[in-house]
Amino acid sequence: MSSDSGTFWDHLDALRTSLMRMLLAVALLAVAAFVMKDWLFSVVLAPRSSDFITYRLLGTETFQLHLMNTGLTEQFMVHIRTAMYAGLLLASPYIIYEAFRFVSPALYRNERRYAVWIVGAAYVMFILGTIVNYFVVFPLTVRFLGTYQVSADVDNMLTLQSYIDTLLSMSLVMGVVFELPVVSALMGRMGLINASMMSDYRRHALVAILIVAAIITPTADAFTLFVVALPIYLLYEMSILVVAVSH
Repeated sequence: MSSDSGTFWDHLDALRTSLMRMLLAVALLAVAAFVMKDWLFSVVLAPRSSDFITYRLLGTETFQLHLMNTGLTEQFMVHIRTAMYAGLLLASPYIIYEAFRFVSPALYRNERRYAVWIVGAAYVMFILGTIVNYFVVFPLTVRFLGTYQVSADVDNMLTLQSYIDTLLSMSLVMGVVFELPVVSALMGRMGLINASMMSDYRRHALVAILIVAAIITPTADAFTLFVVALPIYLLYEMSILVVAVSH
């Protein structure tokens, strides 16, 4: 542990400085994303068309979802919110670096090394979950729900806000779901679980995974359910290996 303990006010001042740097990084990158509006929304809105790479790989029939705006300030507020999320996502490596630099002096050397692995793995898995959502889960959900009709007489009128809200919330959910190996490793280190226990409950886990996949993608399409459940099940198998190694 660091010998330079400092005073409470010194630590508080250091924390304030770190927080200001984090906020500045997020603000600068959010402004950059806001200015690059055409590029930002070309990425965000890409899954609404059958030209998106996922649909082309699956051979999906041609479709195009038309989004509408219903509020005077809605488009501007969605622009700001999306840019802020992009800024936060882009600045996240720097945020993690600043947070770790603040707490690392209070850790022993072995704790610091282990913390680096845990934090790094958690970040990578969250980003991976976000990527899987963007390229797999969200497009399949959008295609099903956006084109679903109870009757040919009822047309879908989707708002921009509902589209963005669904994308951001599902990105967060999938990012959290992909933390399963990291959480399992921590629980294994604490002796709460072990690889044998997880193997014994594999069938129960599979049922739970199918339920989670059905909630994330409310579709009657068995193929879509399989595509979503498969990576989560692979995460569970990876978690067993991680626990076996880290135990």
